[in-house]
Amino acid sequence: MGLFLLAGVVAAAILALALPGDTRIAGVEGGAFVANAAYGLVAVALAASLVHRYRGRLGAGVRDALIWAGLFVALVAGYAYRDLLDPFAQRVMAELRPGSAIVSTPGVVEVARRRDGHYVVDMLANGVKLPFVFDTGASNVVLRAEDAAKLGIDLAKLTYSLPISTANGVSRAAEISLDSLGVGTIGQRRVRALVARPGSLDENLLGMSFLEKLSFYGVENSRLVLKSR
Repeated sequence: MGLFLLAGVVAAAILALALPGDTRIAGVEGGAFVANAAYGLVAVALAASLVHRYRGRLGAGVRDALIWAGLFVALVAGYAYRDLLDPFAQRVMAELRPGSAIVSTPGVVEVARRRDGHYVVDMLANGVKLPFVFDTGASNVVLRAEDAAKLGIDLAKLTYSLPISTANGVSRAAEISLDSLGVGTIGQRRVRALVARPGSLDENLLGMSFLEKLSFYGVENSRLVLKSR
């Protein structure tokens, strides 16, 4: 049966290529007629295979057919209502992977709390995805030197002259400007930022140079909420 089906499909393909473009068969354009015939051949072969597989087991065949029909309907329904299901999927991902943005409405982003109690936001800095710890005590957005290098910033050309306080003590940082910084539907251009001296910062900080440009930032129902102007 497998060889017969393969031979039939190949023959149909060769025939479709060989037919002149204006050929019509039974009132149907030649290529379409051959394609439909090939589909019919595949359907007949599959039906024959199923009949052979479930011979003497009609109940099992009906059960499996209903299962596959249910799965097909579920897939179609999921695709049709994907816009309605998207917020639900975002919330599930936010719980499984804290830092993932939940975009409830345009210009509003929610983030679930990390297990250690901090809010970490996965943001795009100059188009590169980086995690930032929400920190209202930081006057600027602060980048780890290692992450700044991922953005294409030449660390050798930076001047670490500004004192900053970190979890590892007092260090120094260099001032830069990020072309873009955003999360979800919130985005800002030309954001003032600092690059900490290599090895002095454990995590990037989402400070006030970004937060002060928002219309709202704070914690509601155990979620960090950010709202653009």
